Amino acid sequence: MLSSANYTGEDGPGPTPIDSRAANYDGPLVMGLELRTATAARPEHSGTEPFYFRSGSHQLFGWLHQPTWQNRADLGLVLCAPFGYEAICAHRTLRTIAEQAAILGMAAIRFDYRGTGDSQDIDAEADQLAAWIGDVQAAAEQLRARTGVRRVALVGIRMGALLAALAAKSSAADAVILIAPVVSGRRYLSEIRTTQLAGAIGRDAVAAPIPANGASKLNPGQLEVSGFTLSAATTAALASCDLASLPEPPAGRALIIDNERLPTSRNWAESLMKRSEAVQYLALPGVVEMIMTAPQFASVPKAILKHSFDWLLELPHGPGVADSPPASFQGGDQLLLIEPSPGVDAGAARQLQERPVIFGNDAALFGIVTEPLLAERSQRAVILVNAGADFHIGANRMYVELARDWARRGYLVLRFDLAGIGDSATRPHRPTDEVFPPAAIDDIAAAINLIRGNYQVEDITVGGLCSGAYHALRAGTGGLPVKRLLLINPQNYFWKEGMTVQDMQMVEIVSGPGMYGNLLLSTTTWKKLLTLRVNLSYVLTLMGRRLLLSAESRLRNIARHLHIPISNDLGRDLEDVGARGTRIVMVFARGEAGLDLLKLQAGSSLTRLGKAFELHIVDGADHVFSRRASRAALKDILQHELFG
Repeated sequence: MLSSANYTGEDGPGPTPIDSRAANYDGPLVMGLELRTATAARPEHSGTEPFYFRSGSHQLFGWLHQPTWQNRADLGLVLCAPFGYEAICAHRTLRTIAEQAAILGMAAIRFDYRGTGDSQDIDAEADQLAAWIGDVQAAAEQLRARTGVRRVALVGIRMGALLAALAAKSSAADAVILIAPVVSGRRYLSEIRTTQLAGAIGRDAVAAPIPANGASKLNPGQLEVSGFTLSAATTAALASCDLASLPEPPAGRALIIDNERLPTSRNWAESLMKRSEAVQYLALPGVVEMIMTAPQFASVPKAILKHSFDWLLELPHGPGVADSPPASFQGGDQLLLIEPSPGVDAGAARQLQERPVIFGNDAALFGIVTEPLLAERSQRAVILVNAGADFHIGANRMYVELARDWARRGYLVLRFDLAGIGDSATRPHRPTDEVFPPAAIDDIAAAINLIRGNYQVEDITVGGLCSGAYHALRAGTGGLPVKRLLLINPQNYFWKEGMTVQDMQMVEIVSGPGMYGNLLLSTTTWKKLLTLRVNLSYVLTLMGRRLLLSAESRLRNIARHLHIPISNDLGRDLEDVGARGTRIVMVFARGEAGLDLLKLQAGSSLTRLGKAFELHIVDGADHVFSRRASRAALKDILQHELFG
């Protein structure tokens, strides 16, 4: 998604990014190179290619970023993502690193390990640690084969840094950059168990308590945290893994970057530096903001990227690129083939295929299409809109699982990123990671046109989680040709240009008073009030707006009864959608404020919708259905709606 432009700096001519994630920077990054905020009507994808490649018997999904000039054509980067939710938060940073590498003349590959992202699924009992080390090796081989580079640096974040360190020797890596590395597997398991137990505190913990040891009730020994699972074999392998036991540095040259707030790698790094002068250690800010902050608020760590690229550019030059790729190299695939799963009933035993697609008019949108073989495809499709700033795999990879299940039953499914999010380009003069972009309806229209034009499918369902549900609903109220809306845990129903996700939201107005009312019964709360540690003005504002919302709801019902038109009328919007023959299906986790907001803003219209509207409530679920049992319940509801 980059295009070259002339730039003169300390290192001579080089390119300026066009509409890339790196364009967010507002200051110097690497050796005098300043990233500019140029834009283009439609960013080019030349030099950036989505593709599938082999790792053993599995196919992995990756992005290859070719250098836009030949400054360091002898060196290529393999980017190793962290695990689970951290990978979703760090997606923007990984993309920025790859794009910046290409700007500086280095090829880069970023990819999904098997069983993660857009890659092929992995057996639930497999040792993921061993498999993912093999995936890093395969990515390094793929980078060499596709670009001809002879020297490779592995760049890993958290779990990805552990994998990079363990795979460095077998990958013949010349250098490694390990960012906030997991040094002790046992300590890492303890951390994620703590996270898992902390997430269990609340209403879902009462509905489905987690065993004290943090193990899954369904599969003892497994760990499921934020909807992502580590198998029993993986936890056993991690428990015995400790980088401090390595007899020498992972590669000839190593840069270890620690979390400035909580440096956990210092002792290991200092022991390595005693044995090798080629090891460097830094403690820098930005780790928490990169991988421990919700994607819509996550930021690219400028200091970490600056020092990383400074270090890479100071590496000695190698012998240059190979004259040509090896004769055995056949190039990457543009298609992922998924064979029927063992034990699946005959009605769902279809071979699937997935392919990346780039589409749209004023922004280059990215998505993945999942479909059965042509002869087995029904003439129906589902479009899944990304949630928040999560990219197209969905929260806890939910969209991938749903897409593949539905395709096995004959549906064509497109899951895609709105402009400015995930792997889609950003519109001119718009910010990246914009959760409620005003042109989202245009992106959904482009997705519908892709399905209708390329696949000749007219029966189209649009759905999504949270903000994805909001945009799907707006597609319906905007008159787009959809047969069904699948709306999962929407938290608001109207959005004004200029609002931000930091503003007080309707869900806070709905849920806040009850929460604060309960807290007022606590002596701890009164102590905080008396010591001015509670923002009393905010609480009173929240309660006042809640009273106004209730009064407004009653007035809206009266106005509807008298056929008086009112602005931002959710009830009338839903009735209009239903009148056009579009079925509206809403699914909420019990206790979601969006459900109460629906009743307040739609009021009596909900009863008038009749068979055009269906409401489902799932007990024991959180907002993103991170528990396996709640996801299974959600899947059953959605499949009943799609297949009857």
